[in-house]
Amino acid sequence: MSQHVIRSVRADEWERVKQLRLAALRDPAAPVAFLETVESAESHPDEFWRGRAEGASHGRTARQFIAEADGGEWVGSVVVLVEDGGTSDLFGFPIERTQGHLVGVFVRPEHRGTGLTEALFAASLEWAWSLEEPALERVRLFVHEENARAGAFYRRFGFRASGRSVPMPGNPSVKELEYVYPRP
Repeated sequence: MSQHVIRSVRADEWERVKQLRLAALRDPAAPVAFLETVESAESHPDEFWRGRAEGASHGRTARQFIAEADGGEWVGSVVVLVEDGGTSDLFGFPIERTQGHLVGVFVRPEHRGTGLTEALFAASLEWAWSLEEPALERVRLFVHEENARAGAFYRRFGFRASGRSVPMPGNPSVKELEYVYPRP
């Protein structure tokens, strides 16, 4: 089995950030895993991707972790967004507490079931818990109500359904279910 390095993206890796995101959006599970289409992502100019990599490479606002295989191929990713209490989330709902929000979870199909997603989540939570002033009270994520595989993984990892759901943007008849992981 190959070894993987889990690390933060660097600001100058915007082209690789773009390539991995497009691969994720082309995955057959993308319609129940992401709120963006491949067509929408492909329409973003290079400046968008430069800003995305820059913003997720350092600081407190966001951090993108990638899994890099032995040969340098990026085979997985997760992003942690920091949501400050007293602001609104991406669904437009008020945020009551300072928390992390995991988004963009993706592992290439041939690397699923290898422990890679667990390693990406462990790195994400380690970073989230390292933040101070104010410390994050919890980390959350949303999962499409029909994405049973992802929901099962999140529960196995230790996330718990909060009982809160939000309508999926663009299709309010479908729900996104909130899962939370409290600070240890």
